[in-house]
Amino acid sequence: MKSIIIIPSRMDSARFPGKPLVNINGIPMIQRVWQQAINSDIGDVIVACSEIEVFNLIDSLGGRAILTDPNLPSGTDRIYSAVTEKKNNIDFDCVINLQGDMPLIKSDQIKKVIEPIKNNYSIGTLATDLLENESLNPNVTKVVIDWKNDKIGKAKEFFRLRDKIDNNTFHHVGIYSYTKESLFNFAKLPKSKNEILLKLEQYRAIDAGISIGVTFEKNIPPSIDTKEDLITAESIIRANHEKN
Repeated sequence: MKSIIIIPSRMDSARFPGKPLVNINGIPMIQRVWQQAINSDIGDVIVACSEIEVFNLIDSLGGRAILTDPNLPSGTDRIYSAVTEKKNNIDFDCVINLQGDMPLIKSDQIKKVIEPIKNNYSIGTLATDLLENESLNPNVTKVVIDWKNDKIGKAKEFFRLRDKIDNNTFHHVGIYSYTKESLFNFAKLPKSKNEILLKLEQYRAIDAGISIGVTFEKNIPPSIDTKEDLITAESIIRANHEKN
């Protein structure tokens, strides 16, 4: 199975403008994510970006970047655009959508998102521990899992806030794997009612009967959604550096 990693990147974030190029201990965020993707040694790594500044950075590092339409509504649309442009000449059996705001994710954790595809799910994703202070945080998406074994299960539902949370609810990590067929099918679907109502793109797949498999991994670091998250990330990087 030929796998590739595509990292969608957009500077015009509503909550954190310019996020891909913000420095974290002297290294741009998108560069940190790109390097972890390279280290995973899964296959080719491509940054699908909408701004020339990001393109030039990755190019200067010897990496591959593709410019995409800045008006595309989501990272999945950006990936679909990149792989369907004939001039880009991208061949794959499995594509990993690695978010560009996950500079702390480890290369071994990236590999785990392929496991659901190997177990015949159409789409794969990751989940990690839901911390007590995250339960009431609307910025943390939760996933309820129907376990098939001790590591992989089927995503039953996603939500942001709920009065009661059971033991099968976990912190959803926004990294995905797709087969070629599932990516193409997903990208052509209209937004579902639940997707629009809950503002969760995953429901486009669930409502269409597309299965999403989930791999659980402990202690996956959080993404960077706000400037406060950036401060936390810098503290983690400094602490790890001092340990080493």
